[in-house]
Amino acid sequence: MKTLVMVVHPNFEQSRANKRLVQELEGKSDVTIHNLYEAYPTEQIDVEREQQLLLEHDRIVFQFPFYWYSTPPLLKKWEDLVLTYGWAYGSGGVKLHGKELLLALTTGSPKESYQHGGMNKFTMEELLRPLEATSNLIGTKLLPYFIVNGAMAISDEALEAAAKEYAKTVLS
Repeated sequence: MKTLVMVVHPNFEQSRANKRLVQELEGKSDVTIHNLYEAYPTEQIDVEREQQLLLEHDRIVFQFPFYWYSTPPLLKKWEDLVLTYGWAYGSGGVKLHGKELLLALTTGSPKESYQHGGMNKFTMEELLRPLEATSNLIGTKLLPYFIVNGAMAISDEALEAAAKEYAKTVLS
């Protein structure tokens, strides 16, 4: 299975957790790592290139830091431009049907914060509903989320274990 890992982090070089996750995947066969902020520093997205990348892969991974209860702005812009009517959804828009979609994200808050009664008041499943709806619209199979919580304070040992588990998840 060919997997496209779309890394979408505006400060990737400063991200200990996201960098470690990517490092665990580097050099793996059938894995393409595509850093959107690196590819598009001026945010001028090449829609045809992005659509071709999607067509060439069976599994798509959106890897990003979860902040302000959403995705980084470049991922939203990418969705708006790349997932077009007639291509990804709507009349004749079946190009992504049957592909797998994995959301792999890091949070600054601990897991306990993402529950009813927790600091953020909502579960991750509730907060990620818009991306679930997008997956439904474009016909992809949404896989169980991969989440590294408390990324800013995670121990080296826990991060190492998370990176190994991430690679297993992405490659399975």
